[in-house]
Amino acid sequence: MSGRPQSRPTIYDVARVAGVSPATVSRTFARPRMVSAETAERIRDVALELGYRANPVRRTAPVVRHDVIAVVVADISNPYYGMVTRGVQDVAVRSDQTLQLMDTLESGQRERRALERTRAADGFLLTSPLGSDEAILMTAKSRPVVLINRVIPGLPSVIIDNVGGSRLAVDHLIDLGHREILYVAGPEDSWVGGVRWRTVLDRATERGTTAHRVGHFRATIDGGLGAAPAVLDHPHAGVVTHNDMMAIGLIRGIRLAGGRVPDTMCVVGFDNIAAGAAVAPPLTSVAAPLREMGATAARLLLDLIEGRADGSEQVVLPSTLVVRESTMRHED
Repeated sequence: MSGRPQSRPTIYDVARVAGVSPATVSRTFARPRMVSAETAERIRDVALELGYRANPVRRTAPVVRHDVIAVVVADISNPYYGMVTRGVQDVAVRSDQTLQLMDTLESGQRERRALERTRAADGFLLTSPLGSDEAILMTAKSRPVVLINRVIPGLPSVIIDNVGGSRLAVDHLIDLGHREILYVAGPEDSWVGGVRWRTVLDRATERGTTAHRVGHFRATIDGGLGAAPAVLDHPHAGVVTHNDMMAIGLIRGIRLAGGRVPDTMCVVGFDNIAAGAAVAPPLTSVAAPLREMGATAARLLLDLIEGRADGSEQVVLPSTLVVRESTMRHED
């Protein structure tokens, strides 16, 4: 007989099995930047094993079908969202669904208004949402919701292996000779940003070096450009940015200040968008199967709409490091 609770597991069950406090479990899902990557991973594993679902979603009213999927993105100008949306479209076309695309411009307030005002959609795909767990769970009580690049217990989600990808980036920079790792942070409310920063910090410590964070900045080319002065205050650091768009802007900012990448410093991005391979120098980046993310999330959402799923599945897709010319060996 296992020690698994017979009734619906609670936050206290997860805390007991993981050997942490209930508050730490809560922070893991709501504010992961406040929990070490190792602890957060252990808590998520325990939650999955126990079948823990915070605030289980019960929809309050029957839904009239519109054959419309609402896709909410944070910044349509970022090619990352274009690739994810293309994957959603692949599934939608085969399923005779129409897409409704909403751009929140990296604004939690715009995101909230979009969710409140959208009526003619059967469900939501929320890509890197900035809203609180409570607000998103409230939306899920009226219509199915699937998260991309975010985890909330009780809701289905599709993410990449952010921990593994962040560790690859840090290991690569340390192996090139860097003795300081600098993380250039995106939006303060970004769930994935919190996971990546904590992993960068933990992995750098494990490897016997230091890590620092600068920011927060917008997750755009202009955001990366604006980060350049703060980054250049750490001339010997190897740099990991929140995403490729920020890395592209940062490389330009370093060049405008008279430096060169990778001679002045090495830069690693996240997402492996096509533009990263086209900049000078071509960008080393943590790659994810973005189109597959979108397609997987769309299939999960359609399963929810059709009543074929219970709405708690979490899919983690692999990440890899694509090494290009923005990183090179640095000697002390």
